Amino acid sequence: MSKRIATFLAMILAFALALTACVPGGDNQSSGTGEQVLTLTETAEPPSLDSAKSTDTVSFSILNNVMEGLYRINKDDQLEPGMADGEPQISDDKLTWTIKLKDAKWSDGKPVTAHDFEYAWKRALDPNTASEYAYILYPILNAEEFNTGKAKAEDVGVKALDDKTLEVKLKAPIPYFKDLLAFPTYMPQRKDIVEQHGDKYALEASTLVYNGPFVLSEWKHEQSFTYKKNENYWDKDTVKLTQVNVNIVKDGATGINLYETGKVDYTGVPAEMVDKYKSNPDLFTIYESTVFYLEMNQKKPFFQNKKVRQAFLMGIDRKTLTDNILKNGSVPAEGLVPGDIKANDQQKFRELSKISIEFNKDKAKQLLQEGLKELNMSAPPKVEILTGDTTGAKKDAEYFKEQLRVNLGVEATITSVPFKERLARSKDGRFDLHYGGWGADYNDPMTYIDVFLSNSAYNRGQWSNAEYDALVNKSKTNANFEERLQDLIKAEKILIDDAGVLPLYFRSRLGLKKPYIKDWKWHVIGPEYTLKWTYVEGK
Repeated sequence: MSKRIATFLAMILAFALALTACVPGGDNQSSGTGEQVLTLTETAEPPSLDSAKSTDTVSFSILNNVMEGLYRINKDDQLEPGMADGEPQISDDKLTWTIKLKDAKWSDGKPVTAHDFEYAWKRALDPNTASEYAYILYPILNAEEFNTGKAKAEDVGVKALDDKTLEVKLKAPIPYFKDLLAFPTYMPQRKDIVEQHGDKYALEASTLVYNGPFVLSEWKHEQSFTYKKNENYWDKDTVKLTQVNVNIVKDGATGINLYETGKVDYTGVPAEMVDKYKSNPDLFTIYESTVFYLEMNQKKPFFQNKKVRQAFLMGIDRKTLTDNILKNGSVPAEGLVPGDIKANDQQKFRELSKISIEFNKDKAKQLLQEGLKELNMSAPPKVEILTGDTTGAKKDAEYFKEQLRVNLGVEATITSVPFKERLARSKDGRFDLHYGGWGADYNDPMTYIDVFLSNSAYNRGQWSNAEYDALVNKSKTNANFEERLQDLIKAEKILIDDAGVLPLYFRSRLGLKKPYIKDWKWHVIGPEYTLKWTYVEGK
């Protein structure tokens, strides 16, 4: 999924926030009152909370706390039933899943039904919805065909047999389908609410209904949003927090100021302040299964040359980036797939996919010169690096700019824009180099590898390789899981050898949180965090 990455105006806004101690919902209710209220920071505005259309980490994190699918990821990073009433019945051929729903309600008191799941999944697949994540539903029979105009909605293998029974038919057995049932695109939606609000659906707190632990009670765009406990949630007795205020703060120093002055209970730690806080007992590491990379726009002739791409891959010093610039526990990327992703029940994918990305500026310069000769160019063009508007993203881009200048002799400019605009520009191909990343949607290497299929909506650089496509598409329906694994290993090697993308690092982050915050679960895979079990003690 795309990750957030501070325009000058945003910095002014955040600075004003620090000066006024602005907290959504009024006075700072989280300091010294003993109430079950927290105040947090977030670095970006969620573009949309329509689970059929959302694509980014910020939106997914919110959806994870206000909505619930058939399953959710628990405190042990394992799947547990959400709306599902126990485990599914699975046919002997593993193609038909029958799932019973528990008695649960939406935030307006209406029951959650199997029809809400059937509607949501088919809406995401409807070509008119233009969902970029429609492909994650493709394991379902005729889902891809409907999404590509080759079948009708009634042909799709999901059907509400009655209000409490959902039947799902798959096109082939896959090892991770149950994991998908916890993913946001698989969450339910109410047809009457979607149709009532039309184009405004999920763009305001008031144009949604919720079936998760919390509801979104307020959303001040580009400023803040507020969670309140959902009194109609089926497991409401587990939820201890009554309110969570979230301030959108794009400047790391402002977030630290808010934390130090007691205005927020959590904030991220920017790289320039890591040394100051490295011995602070409030410091903690946020482990992720996320890869950050530079995508090259391969509609541009310069990046259509393989040797040019390989020069860029080899010409960036990743270890200096992680050790001296990021300083947050991130490690240089050895390939595309991070180390936490499993190959099977016994082994991790990285243990089996033996790839190394070499930093060699002399060889990189040689490759660039050879590529320029093949392109009949005497010198490389100036390139634009598209990045986010946070202080961290801009600092990283400055490092890439200097690496390209010193190691390759390539001049670069930096374009830093707000999160939503960066997503739009990258989608439209308005960049030369795009600084982005991808986090695991589920625990399988496919969650990274299929991003770079030729027809993938998230393949922003539009790299294309027929052999890669064949291996990955075969793996989507291959019931021989060992053969499937070997094909995915081959596919990753093709991607790196061809420099289809420039993996940089596997990310970890650092945060500060008050010691009275208990049981705040941050997930390595899937949504960033869950507040369902969190509570305040000893404040």
